[in-house]
Amino acid sequence: MKKLLDKLSDQWKLKDSQNKKPTKLGYLVIVALLGALLLLVSGLFTEQKSQTGPAAQQQTPAAPAESEETFAKKEKKSSGSASDLEAAYEQDLVGLLEKIKGVSEVEVMVNLNSTHKKVYEKNLIIGQQTSEETDQNGGERVVEDENEEQQVVLVRQGDQEVPLLVETRKPEVRGVLVVAKGAEQSTVQEWVIEAVSRVLDVPTHRISVMPKN
Repeated sequence: MKKLLDKLSDQWKLKDSQNKKPTKLGYLVIVALLGALLLLVSGLFTEQKSQTGPAAQQQTPAAPAESEETFAKKEKKSSGSASDLEAAYEQDLVGLLEKIKGVSEVEVMVNLNSTHKKVYEKNLIIGQQTSEETDQNGGERVVEDENEEQQVVLVRQGDQEVPLLVETRKPEVRGVLVVAKGAEQSTVQEWVIEAVSRVLDVPTHRISVMPKN
């Protein structure tokens, strides 16, 4: 190999014939070879990176899909109809009331007035107008006219303007009927009525508790 390099050096005059040191042309050839070697090595690393990169990118979208699906389920549950909310309240009450001592085989019916009520921020605009009137006899009087107007506050959300939501109120409960074994005892009835009243925030006169056959 060394003999071959020496032969090429002699033919291309890459070395000085006297002191055997590289000539200017030799230095240029060495620099060109080093540059070509660097380009070759960098090309190999770039190719390996391009092969491994897309595989990792194709696996990452799996996590957001699951979180979006979970969020969609929660949003759908919170924006259900009145019948869906009634069924959810009834199911929760059955599980709670059956844990009370002396209460078993509970059936519950809940009647709601409406679904969740959304309250939006509003601006109150008060206008006042004063005018003077003169009657046929020359008398003058001042007439003041005052009016009020409410406007919903809008906020920028992306490319749209949406109403500013202040709070979401729970639906009003019109009545609750509980039928259960053990409810013939007055003490048990009081426990059931108090439990329902506290859970649903409903006055006791809207709760009816009946014994079950």
